[in-house]
Amino acid sequence: MSALVLAVLLSLVSAVAYAAAAIVQERVAASGPSNAYAPVRRPAWWGSVTLNGLGAALHVAALAYGPLTLVQPMGALTIVFALPMSAVFIRRRAGATAWRGAVMATAGLAGLLALTNGADADTLTMGPRLMLAAAGFGGVAALFVASRALHRSVTRGVLLATAAGGAFGLASVFTKSVAEDWQSGLPLTELPVLFATAGFAISGLLLSQASYRGAGLAVPLATVTVVNPVVAATIGLTLFGESFRYGTAGTAIALGFGVVAAGGLILLTTERLSAAHHHKAVLPSGIPPAPGGRQGDSPDQTATPPALR
Repeated sequence: MSALVLAVLLSLVSAVAYAAAAIVQERVAASGPSNAYAPVRRPAWWGSVTLNGLGAALHVAALAYGPLTLVQPMGALTIVFALPMSAVFIRRRAGATAWRGAVMATAGLAGLLALTNGADADTLTMGPRLMLAAAGFGGVAALFVASRALHRSVTRGVLLATAAGGAFGLASVFTKSVAEDWQSGLPLTELPVLFATAGFAISGLLLSQASYRGAGLAVPLATVTVVNPVVAATIGLTLFGESFRYGTAGTAIALGFGVVAAGGLILLTTERLSAAHHHKAVLPSGIPPAPGGRQGDSPDQTATPPALR
């Protein structure tokens, strides 16, 4: 089995674990207190943390065998897998628009896979790594602060999900660099990079949990799954010297496949947004939200399965 094929298999299983974790996180966010960013007293939340940990471990293994420009876009399959898993486990059916989006996203990712170059990438010295970490933490913190000033739940969720996607993407970048250094023996000088990796991973987890509050599952999850590979692949192409097959023409075609995949992810959110707006339009004034929900919440927030309450 080639290293590229192994990276693809590990990425697929990782996406399944992340999709399951996202579904559980959204259910916990829908049924918990409105001010809880990390509901640590909920066993279900710790279950989602475990699933995220499994997904992260498989993701790290995939990064050890494949380039960022392949492994990170494969993570977009998280939201594709979330469709049938939601239908099976929480009885949430997806419509034709969502399935068209899933097909587009899968086709775009397949195109990226076909053009991926398995050649070894460059590495960064400690100085540029620390500068990248400082810039990354500054950007994530700025997005979080900006989200605190927003009152519309969906907009706030998108901004938090953008920060989460950026944090996850940066965590993968630093994981990739550590995995490469590990093969030649990990020196103590790599400790700052390890701390940065852990910081970005934890920040992404908490920010993604917060993004589901009031925004449902689809919009934040789609945002994270788009921003994450864009950030990581951009860094991989610009700083690590990664590339696609067939030179400039291959890179342009790969960009087109990336646009197709991103368009599919946007379609995946369209149906959920339409359902949320319809729910608000038909809710008569004076009728309180369902137990556990808040005025203006999406329907996903008011239908938590009893097993997760």
